[in-house]
Amino acid sequence: MIRSVPFRRSLVALLLSCSVLVSATACGDSGSDGATRTGASPSSSVPAPASVSASATAERQRLAKTRFVANAGLAAGATYQWIVKPYRAGTFKKGAEGRTFALVKAGLAGGFAYNRLKAAAENAKGDPLLSKAVAPLTAGIESLRGMAAKLRNGEAGEGDIGSFESVIDSIKNAGKSAGAEVTDKVPSTSQLTG
Repeated sequence: MIRSVPFRRSLVALLLSCSVLVSATACGDSGSDGATRTGASPSSSVPAPASVSASATAERQRLAKTRFVANAGLAAGATYQWIVKPYRAGTFKKGAEGRTFALVKAGLAGGFAYNRLKAAAENAKGDPLLSKAVAPLTAGIESLRGMAAKLRNGEAGEGDIGSFESVIDSIKNAGKSAGAEVTDKVPSTSQLTG
């Protein structure tokens, strides 16, 4: 027994076939006269490398500094708000009220700050002056890799908190010396977890 295909399925198949045909035709190589040639060689559709203009380079450097400032500011804000401040207030000590919640938040903030510092170091590579200033700090950033787990487990001590502060201060000073002043920007809780 042969089943007939419902009319809607046939219509959907026809519309999909037409859309594939139209998109394939639209992707053809157009010549200088505007005519479309579908049999063009792949290399003819790749534009020749253009020389980078001075304004494009300046724009790229400006964006690199802007992204550096944003990422470093978020790292600094998270570190101060959810690591340094609660530690100094004694919230991480055994028996302190709200300790568990503070440690979980500090662990999230530690991971977030490490991630944003790595992004800031990557952003700094887009600007020659900033790149030179931040390059020596990459080892310090890497030293913070496992710090989130130590914070979350309540194993972080004065030296660990000092390491975070030191790296953040170094990043801020490097940015300031390269004309990209970093100010603390406290991320939302959803930014920490997302």
